[in-house]
Amino acid sequence: MSAAQERATRFRVLHAPGELLLLANCWDAASARLIESCGAPAVATTSAGVAWAHGYPDGDALPTSLLVQAIAEIVRVLSVPLTVDVEGGYSADPAAVGETIAAVIDAGAAGINIEDGTAPPELLCAKIETAKRVAARAGVDLFVNARTDVFRGLVPPEQAVAVTIERARRYRESGCDGVFTPGAADPAAIRALVEGIPLPLNIMVFAGVPSPAQLRELGVRRVSAGSAIAQAAYGLTRRATAAFLDEGRYDPMIDGACAYREMNALISAGAA
Repeated sequence: MSAAQERATRFRVLHAPGELLLLANCWDAASARLIESCGAPAVATTSAGVAWAHGYPDGDALPTSLLVQAIAEIVRVLSVPLTVDVEGGYSADPAAVGETIAAVIDAGAAGINIEDGTAPPELLCAKIETAKRVAARAGVDLFVNARTDVFRGLVPPEQAVAVTIERARRYRESGCDGVFTPGAADPAAIRALVEGIPLPLNIMVFAGVPSPAQLRELGVRRVSAGSAIAQAAYGLTRRATAAFLDEGRYDPMIDGACAYREMNALISAGAA
């Protein structure tokens, strides 16, 4: 078994029935290594965090060469599987999306998120089919998590569950392995999604989302932090910088900080 397939197999096992995979999302090699050191069985990227770290906005704006470079840098320091948010595949052309996913697999990804956004579901179906063909040619059982943004205002709230289940059916027929529904928070809606979608359901963290224990009871199999950890880090950067520049205070940048030697040792160990 190749190293790439071994990572993909380990990642797929984490979605077994009865399991709840908590995915903390990184934005670079250092954040990924730190997340792994906290005991994470796998790490995910946040598309927003990776884009911001390279000076681009979220939303299919990041050049794919920078995405692939970031994946390779992250995989280099990790011993656990990495799943990558490829947004909408950075193109409306499924063939071009396939080329990007091939490069992502080659860089070391064990899974991907790929989303519909405001595009018609037919387009994501084509992208999923392409992704699975590309992965098969590479000999990697890539976990394709199909993200649908229905709960983020694509339809009236009373239609969100039914439309999501219908899209999930189409994405499953196209070959996806899981379904990601950012914006879903109501327990009754989540339970209906679990009952209506015969694939691992992924919920994203935001204010008002039930606790992991509650989500497990509802049948959810995967919870992603999304960009929340990156946003928290940037929020701390702003507070610490403002205290330093405006008040001459050092404490926000010192209290709770990772020690220099600790970070250096983590990166050294991961890259060994």
